[in-house]
Amino acid sequence: MLNTNHIRKEFPIYQEREGLVYLDSASTTQKPQCVIDSVSSFYSNYNANVHRALYEIGEKATNEFESVRLKIKKFLKVPDSHEVIFTRSSTESINLVAYSWGISNLNKDNGVLVTEMEHHSNLVPWQIISERTSSKLRYLPLEKNGTLDLSSIEIDLNETGLLAMVHQSNVFGTINPISKIVDLAKSKGVLTLIDGAQAVPHFAVDISKIDCDFYVFSGHKMVGPTGVGVLIGRKTILEKMDPFLGGGEMINNVTMDKSTWNEIPWKFEAGTPNIAQVIGLGRAIEFIESIGIKNIQQHEDQLLNYGIDELSKIEGMELYGNPSNRGAVIPFNIQNVHSHDLAKFLDTDKICIRAGHHCAQPIMNVLGISASARASFYLYNDAHDIDNLVKSIVKTAKILA
Repeated sequence: MLNTNHIRKEFPIYQEREGLVYLDSASTTQKPQCVIDSVSSFYSNYNANVHRALYEIGEKATNEFESVRLKIKKFLKVPDSHEVIFTRSSTESINLVAYSWGISNLNKDNGVLVTEMEHHSNLVPWQIISERTSSKLRYLPLEKNGTLDLSSIEIDLNETGLLAMVHQSNVFGTINPISKIVDLAKSKGVLTLIDGAQAVPHFAVDISKIDCDFYVFSGHKMVGPTGVGVLIGRKTILEKMDPFLGGGEMINNVTMDKSTWNEIPWKFEAGTPNIAQVIGLGRAIEFIESIGIKNIQQHEDQLLNYGIDELSKIEGMELYGNPSNRGAVIPFNIQNVHSHDLAKFLDTDKICIRAGHHCAQPIMNVLGISASARASFYLYNDAHDIDNLVKSIVKTAKILA
């Protein structure tokens, strides 16, 4: 396993809050000092707008900002750095595709296929766009074990223009067979959008092998800053899409009557971008690479197995889902204890977990519950965190049962 004592020294929050047990990385991750310093350094040493200034600090800001596209290209094996678009979040990335591509291409004979496993961010935009375009929105059903029912997918792909689905579930940790599904969609002429917010931080993702048309992820779930997301899109498709936002930088020529657009990716990056956050994301990628994404995955796999074993021993424990291929996420409830009450009591022991519907209410409906607790692990967690979690749950259950 990773040397978490060494790793935690890189994270200021662990020095400021002694005894912290942070088990909510599926929501957002903690930030290492190097990422914090990279954001601070921009504001302190070379704060200037990008793509505009001819002076030294402006050129440095532009070079640092644009270099992150190359880091993402290498990290995720993206064919062309021009296919990397910076947004504010995975949510904005999905909305960009929904409005820029969906409005023009979806219709009553050409709809969207999603899954019952989706985060609201990859469901609500398609509900809105389907209503506006009079297109059908259908879904692949979810099994209670946390896997998708793919038995009818070939039929479901008929009359479908786009398949939008999650790579790894934020509730069950299920890692879906994305490459197989993308290949099947391609054979039907269906475009694919993959929500990789829960995948990119935890295991190696190879965009060139997946060969999807769109892939999205967020910086804050991979020890990067909040306020930065990424859309990776197929170049030939992006070039045909209309801009998502209008304003500065995304233009080529403007008159009082008409405007023409910049080349991709800048066509989709109107206005002053989130410069500091993008630079911070670049430093986060370097931090993850210094540890090794395969090492992170192996570490999480061990934590997941240990966590399931130890939590299963608690009386009244109900664990949800049992996918064979999963990330380090464990949803659960304790009999006669509401997940919100559990989370508040665990907090008194400095233990942070998620409680609620996890922005995935359709999943809760399938499970027949309104909410659950969720423990999610990352590179700074260890077995002692799980031991403390178990001890606190047992204590809380005795108080509240």
